[in-house]
Amino acid sequence: MAKTSPGEFIRQVRSEASKVVWPSREETVRTAIFVAIMMTILAVFFLGIDTLFGWIVSKLLTLA
Repeated sequence: MAKTSPGEFIRQVRSEASKVVWPSREETVRTAIFVAIMMTILAVFFLGIDTLFGWIVSKLLTLA
């Protein structure tokens, strides 16, 4: 592989950075709200699963 000079590297980085498409404010807000809703749903789901398994384990331990 040929080595790239620091100047050429900086030019390549700037060229690639100019190709980045940033999301709009509306897209960012919509995505953040979606993530918050999904986190809440998953938190409640895992709370339920954990509570159920805890109850099952406590019942099994009382049998012993």
